[in-house]
Amino acid sequence: MECLKLIASAEFPEKRIGYLGLMLLLDERQEVLMLVTNSLKQDLNHANQYIVGLALCALGNICSAEMARDLAPEVERLLQFRDPNTRKKAALCAIRIIKKVPDLAENFINPAAALLKEKHHGVLITGVQLCTDLCKVSAEALEYCRKKCTGGLVRTLKDVANSPYAPEYDIAGITDPFLHIRLLRLLHVLGQGDADVSDLMNDILAQVATKTETNKNAGNAILYECVETIMSIEDNGGLRVLAINILGRFLSNRDNNIRYVALNMLMKAITVDTQAVQRHRATIVECVKDSDASIRKRALELVYLLVNESNVKPLTKELIEYLERSDQEFKGDLTAKICSIIAKFSPEKIWYIDQMLKVLSEAGNFVKDEVWHALIVVISNASDLHGYTVRALYRAFQTSAEQETLVRVAVWCIGEYGDLLVKNVGVLDIEDPITVTESDAVDVVEVAIKHHTSDLTTKAMSLIALLKLSSRFPSSSERIQDIIIQNRGSLVLELQQRSIEFNSVIEKHHNIRSALVERMPVLDEATFIGRRAGSTPATVSTSNGPSLNLPNGVTKPPAAPLVDLLDLSSDDAPAPSSSGADFLQDLLGVDLSPASKQPGISGTNQAPRTGTDVLLDLLSIETPPASPITDILSSSQVYKSPHASLEGLSSPSALSTRAATPAGAAPMMDLLDGFVPNSPISDNGPVYPSIVAFESSSLRIMFNFSKARGNPQTTSIQATFTNLSPNVYTDFIFQAAVPKKSLVMRMRIAYKSNDEDILEEGQVSNFPRGL
Repeated sequence: MECLKLIASAEFPEKRIGYLGLMLLLDERQEVLMLVTNSLKQDLNHANQYIVGLALCALGNICSAEMARDLAPEVERLLQFRDPNTRKKAALCAIRIIKKVPDLAENFINPAAALLKEKHHGVLITGVQLCTDLCKVSAEALEYCRKKCTGGLVRTLKDVANSPYAPEYDIAGITDPFLHIRLLRLLHVLGQGDADVSDLMNDILAQVATKTETNKNAGNAILYECVETIMSIEDNGGLRVLAINILGRFLSNRDNNIRYVALNMLMKAITVDTQAVQRHRATIVECVKDSDASIRKRALELVYLLVNESNVKPLTKELIEYLERSDQEFKGDLTAKICSIIAKFSPEKIWYIDQMLKVLSEAGNFVKDEVWHALIVVISNASDLHGYTVRALYRAFQTSAEQETLVRVAVWCIGEYGDLLVKNVGVLDIEDPITVTESDAVDVVEVAIKHHTSDLTTKAMSLIALLKLSSRFPSSSERIQDIIIQNRGSLVLELQQRSIEFNSVIEKHHNIRSALVERMPVLDEATFIGRRAGSTPATVSTSNGPSLNLPNGVTKPPAAPLVDLLDLSSDDAPAPSSSGADFLQDLLGVDLSPASKQPGISGTNQAPRTGTDVLLDLLSIETPPASPITDILSSSQVYKSPHASLEGLSSPSALSTRAATPAGAAPMMDLLDGFVPNSPISDNGPVYPSIVAFESSSLRIMFNFSKARGNPQTTSIQATFTNLSPNVYTDFIFQAAVPKKSLVMRMRIAYKSNDEDILEEGQVSNFPRGL
């Protein structure tokens, strides 16, 4: 309030202190400003120009939208005031007004255009800035300035650029660089999107670009603004080349700031004229090696944009050479860009493999998992380069065993192609001769598994490689087994389990070991790349049956229910093939095709094996060849209700279905370790209580159990499905599976209700004792 009292005073000193306090203590959000609007209006119309100046300063600093609407006419009038300082302050105040209330822009178009003819540089520079802001907020102002002002602005810029020495405006030998820059920015706005206006300014832009001195910072500032204007206006090839050459000179400047802004501008210019930027490639690559971290990162991004099929080899070579001596904190970014360049522009697989091995050897600890995964996919697809690759990795391992990802890829390749390494298969002309024994190959894996820096992933991969080599190198099998056994007491459960299981395979399962450790099938490169890019199709169909829509929007097929229900597959696994058998074939590396024979079985009438049979073997469950449905509580078969009998299941009706083992099934061990059932015996056999297997708001499933006299190994389950809702259910599918380890049934129920797909899952563990 004291400030308001001072502002209301008639004397200049009091008003000066009052306005100063107002600007320091308040901002546009304060309601008390409403009380000062009237005083401002009176002072803007005051006869004393200094008091008018005070009011303009205050309004330009704390003007709100309401004040702008009230006082805009006074400011517009003052743009034509006789005193240049007042006109300058009015122009700055007008900029604030049009930013607060863009609708008022049209009121200032003519007065602002008149300021462009001023000779006083202070007024002229504020007039140019006012016109620039008007053009940004008003299409009408932009069109007016293009038609009426462009020629005058070009002449003004030419006069300023060619003016003789003027001590009041001179900075480092350049006349008013601030006015230069403001004029160039306004020409930038006017020329953007208008070819005719752009033609009018071509000559003066060329003159500024060629005649401005670059040995002082003021000259570089003008040149930078000139380059930005040239790159923004409509196409002129010659001018753009000239502008990019200026940026190239900036890159050689000793000032870090100038180099940095040049790199920024070149990143924009590359989308306009790639060839002109390519001419400065060598200088840009040198910037990657700069001591300044910001310049290094920006130059690396620019180099990445410059790479194409024709220059990928020399650029990659230079970057890898620099990788050897780069700082540790920069290695991560540099490695990521190099790997991305190699993957994106690789002309051939052998070059891709060579370059990736160089990166892994120099900075393997900085390589991300998806990069070395992709390398393994490429290697598996390059069948003619398997021998070459495994030999190259063996050599690299000898010198770079501390690089974790290199060790992983080397161990994987030696496990897969160790025999090619020892036998020197597929030697290329570019290779140096090398002799590797079986013992040498095993040494590599042993070093990897025992190295103190190796993590769980590396050690686990090494154990798998040893298991595979035990089949490929029979003479070294005993040594390999000794290495595997050493991990039986590992405190890491994963390694302990692998060690015990792999040792068991080597000792007891000679007949299946060779089939179990066959080479991995060729990995689908396109699928892997698509999944990395997030473009894997949402729907993967494995049968002709209908798909199930899961709640997360991913469509999953009802086919191969055995694998699906026991969680042997996952949403991020490779797309399943036509059957559950194929999936298990991939999982176990065993050929399950009808034409194949099981090792150790002779004869030509061997029935083809299915994925279910293999899984039952793994679970130690015997199933007769002619059995249509295995005991649902004693195996991992899946029962799926037929569609035809379940169509139109509606409330309050119920439907029952039975599953039982045939009388000829082989006897099985009692799952409850031989406890005698305590259930009462009826004429038809023991009687067991019914259980509610599953219940939701819309569906209930009841299980009834019975056993026939004289056949205690067979349990019949009657499942009763009750619709608890008023809606009709169609396309009803019921799936169930029982793992070997415990008496638990997992269920999946899918159906349609009101044309909406419903999917429900449940688990049953409360079976009656004695089953």
